Amino acid sequence: MILRRGRAASPALVACLLSASVAFAQGTDRLETDPWTRLPQILARVSAPVFPERDFPVTKFGAKGDGKTIATAAFRKAIEACAKAGGGRVVVAGGTFVTGPIHLKSRVELHVAKGAVIRFLTDPALYLPPVLTRWEGVELMGYSPLIYALGEDSIAITGEGTLDGGASPQHWWPWKEKGPEGQHRDRNRLLKMAEDGVPVQDRVFAEGNRLRPSFIEPYRCKNILIEGVTITNAPFWVIHPVLSTNVTVRKVKIVSHGPNNDGCDPESSTGVLIEDSLFDTGDDCIALKSGRNADGRRLATPVEDVVVRRCTMKAGHGGVTIGSEISGGARNVFVESCEMSSPDLERGLRIKTNAMRGGVIENVFVRDVTIGQAGNAIDIDMLYEEGASGSFSPTVRNIRVERMTAGRAVHALFLRALAGSPLRGLLVKDSTFRDLEKGNRIEGTVDIDLENVTFLPAPAKEKAAPPRATPAN
Repeated sequence: MILRRGRAASPALVACLLSASVAFAQGTDRLETDPWTRLPQILARVSAPVFPERDFPVTKFGAKGDGKTIATAAFRKAIEACAKAGGGRVVVAGGTFVTGPIHLKSRVELHVAKGAVIRFLTDPALYLPPVLTRWEGVELMGYSPLIYALGEDSIAITGEGTLDGGASPQHWWPWKEKGPEGQHRDRNRLLKMAEDGVPVQDRVFAEGNRLRPSFIEPYRCKNILIEGVTITNAPFWVIHPVLSTNVTVRKVKIVSHGPNNDGCDPESSTGVLIEDSLFDTGDDCIALKSGRNADGRRLATPVEDVVVRRCTMKAGHGGVTIGSEISGGARNVFVESCEMSSPDLERGLRIKTNAMRGGVIENVFVRDVTIGQAGNAIDIDMLYEEGASGSFSPTVRNIRVERMTAGRAVHALFLRALAGSPLRGLLVKDSTFRDLEKGNRIEGTVDIDLENVTFLPAPAKEKAAPPRATPAN
């Protein structure tokens, strides 16, 4: 079926492969004819930091790459010496280095050479005392992220080596479960504190809590580079810049299949470039966020001016996702030239929000994305989790998808608008969706414009021939 602009957008036409109750808004919230002309301006404001040509080998400060000697103090001393000298590289080479948390300082580049491994210890007590962090969109004093920086300027993690978080079915990941060792009691306590307006400094989750730390978290930092490294076995979210500016993530390889192992989650950050990277994850590959519910509205800082290009997404809940912790809003997101495919990739482009989150998601532009196999190609869900149970209706508008192809999917379009908050200004253009198991599912008031879009159902499965009767002897 081919849908073109100007044809009647009736339920029978749009959802001919799946019966649906659909209402279409008549107005549009379109931006300029070609929003991509603004991309060079955004990229001009994103640049990687430059560091002095001074090296501080971590082995000179007592570290040993023998896979067993604890190097936490050596990393701390090397970073302090590097920062005191005015900046440079802390170099990790020649073996496996075991450590607790690493805290970066301004003008310090942590360089992990090819073949080198930094393996993080899994004793939670090593990640105390609590530091200022953000957990599922809520600020608190909690476990230190494995690599952390607070309020620093010009930091980097580079090289072709490996960062191994040490998480496994025996360490960190079991805290996701619902049993007595799980996170649910602490999670509920934190969410209640945020809704009750408890000051952040009083939201202390120290020894014995079960809120897993992020892997890499620059907090209120600027001028950040993460390049080249392989990252695996994360306790929680992998790369998590929070309230930060000018962030470049380039040529990283993230293979981490644990619970909530999002690949890269820029949160309330401005000027973010994610390019030429591989994501094979246990949750969303890339997820843009801006705080959860009351805490997100308190800080009121959107994630904005984000560029994702030439990335490969394999397993995950979504290839490029916006939400669900999105109360501060998201705007000016550009995604291009990405490849997404896996039997375990649930969605390609994903937007998830609800009436508890609120916030405005706008100006999302996607082009030249190839989806080999996924659950839903385009998934915009304003009824995610709590759905309509809230007083903060979200706004989703100005979403433009061009030249997307999908080789196999359950739904091409999975769209759910919230009553009283229509999905406005969705344009899908010059795109083809093949081998669709269920076609499209569209609910609520949706302003959708389809121009030169092809939907092809999956071939009918042939019934197996009945077995031949065996002749009687």
